[in-house]
Amino acid sequence: MHSLLTRTTVTAVVAAALVLVPATAHATGAGGVTGPAFYVDGALYRTVATPNDLSRTGAPAHSFDVIYDFGGAQQNVATAAPGDTDYNGGRWMVHALSFPLGYEAAVDAGDADGDGVLDSDAELMTAVDAGTATDTGVVKSFTCPVIPLNG
Repeated sequence: MHSLLTRTTVTAVVAAALVLVPATAHATGAGGVTGPAFYVDGALYRTVATPNDLSRTGAPAHSFDVIYDFGGAQQNVATAAPGDTDYNGGRWMVHALSFPLGYEAAVDAGDADGDGVLDSDAELMTAVDAGTATDTGVVKSFTCPVIPLNG
């Protein structure tokens, strides 16, 4: 009985912790540091998972950058990174995506560099314009850093 209670408690704690991790991150290291988390202009970045929520702050939308959430079909895509003139310092609005004709149709429509994924907001917008990907709106707002995967 003790091991069942312990296992149930551990499962509940892990489930609660996962709710706090931003949609862009899959914690793989200490302190919420992630492996590959999202693309920006074809390059992979990682981040540090943070449990904050900026959705009710009243901050204007232009003070955030966008991360497009592919719902697990591939790594997400962000619109800016450090060094970009329009980068907002790690303030993010996550927009969910849907794929009315399937994810593969979106890749077929938008993958300009032929690498099998949509790895930039330009490629994603090509798929949106083709009607194979749809931005379904903001699902979360938070802060997290953008760290070059190899840096």
